[in-house]
Amino acid sequence: MQPDPDPIRIPITDVFDLHSVPPRDVKEVVEEYLREAHAKGLKALRIIHGRGIGAQREMVRAILARTPFVAEFRDAPAEAGGWGATIATLR
Repeated sequence: MQPDPDPIRIPITDVFDLHSVPPRDVKEVVEEYLREAHAKGLKALRIIHGRGIGAQREMVRAILARTPFVAEFRDAPAEAGGWGATIATLR
């Protein structure tokens, strides 16, 4: 059995595209991204989860709903991904 590879470092900006994250890792990666974005003082985030069947969208929104420092979240405007992305406002 191979040891887990070193974690991949992702720059923490106000936009996070989940297309490069394996589905099995989405929950953990989104939780860590939110913690790091909050620690950096970011207030408005756009998480791109894609449209698909909506599974990642629902997972992202469930995480946002239970994260105490998330003030609100909603679909992105059409020009920023529409229902394929979620805009979150942090406290």
